[in-house]
Amino acid sequence: MRVKKHPILGTIDWKDKVKITVDGMELSAVRGEMIAAALMAHGIKVHRYTTKAHEPRGIYCGIGQCTDCVMIVNGKPNVRTCITPVEDGMVIETQEGCGRKRGECGCEEKCRLLTYMYRILSCGREEGERTIKEIAV
Repeated sequence: MRVKKHPILGTIDWKDKVKITVDGMELSAVRGEMIAAALMAHGIKVHRYTTKAHEPRGIYCGIGQCTDCVMIVNGKPNVRTCITPVEDGMVIETQEGCGRKRGECGCEEKCRLLTYMYRILSCGREEGERTIKEIAV
C-alpha cells in the first residue's frame, strides 16, 4: 500500500521505478520514496535486531529521531531508513546490533556500561556494582 496523492508532496510519479536489493532479494521501489516506505510496500517490517536482546525493530517515529529503523545501506551501518530515499541499485541489509562484526565497534563495552548505569539509576549503587562484577567476567 502506498500513498498515491499527498496533500503537501502532491502526486507521485509511480512510473519512475528503481531496483533495490534487500537481504539478497531484488525489489522494485519508486524513485525518491524513503527506504522504509519501499520496504513497507513489500511487507517488510523488521529493519534491525537489538544488540543485547536480539529483539526485532522497525518503523517507530518515521521522522528520523529514533533509531528503530536503521539498516545497513550500501555497506554503511546505522542508516535511518525513514528519511533516506531509495536509489537505483541500492543494497540494503537487515542490521544485527550495531551493524558491525561483534567486538569491532565497542558494542560489548557500551552495553556493559549502559547496563551498569541503568542498574545504578533504577536499583541503587550496590545493585549496579554487583551487575558490573557479573558482566565483567
